[in-house]
Amino acid sequence: QVQLVESGGGLVQAGGSLRLSCAASGRTFSGYTMGWFRQAPGKEREFVAAINWSFGSTTYADSVKGRFTISRDKTKNTVYLQMNSLKPEDTALYYCGSTTGGVTTYPGAYRYWGQGTQVTVSS
Repeated sequence: QVQLVESGGGLVQAGGSLRLSCAASGRTFSGYTMGWFRQAPGKEREFVAAINWSFGSTTYADSVKGRFTISRDKTKNTVYLQMNSLKPEDTALYYCGSTTGGVTTYPGAYRYWGQGTQVTVSS
C-alpha cells in the first residue's frame, strides 16, 4: 500500500520561503509521477508541480513558475517542493499525490494522496 506523508508547512510572511517534503513508502516509484497540488477554502484542488520519478522531468503551473521548484531524492524516497517569494495567494492546504501515468496536471489521474500540510502566507 502506497503511503504519502507531507510535512514542512507553516506560517510565513510574504516574500518568505518554505520547503515541503513528501515521504513516500510502500513500493518502488520507478515510472511514477509525483505531484504537488493545493486547495484553498472554497476552491477546487489545483495543480502546482509534478516530476517524473525516473527521469526527473518536471512541469509547473504558470502561477508558480520561477518561484517554486520540485525535486526528488531517490535514496530517501522523498519529493520536495521548494517555495520562494511566497505570496498570500499561495495560502492553501498542499497535497502530494502519485500516479503511474506520465506527468499530468489533472488531479483525477492521481491514485494516491497524502493528508496535506497547511501553508499560510501573511501579507
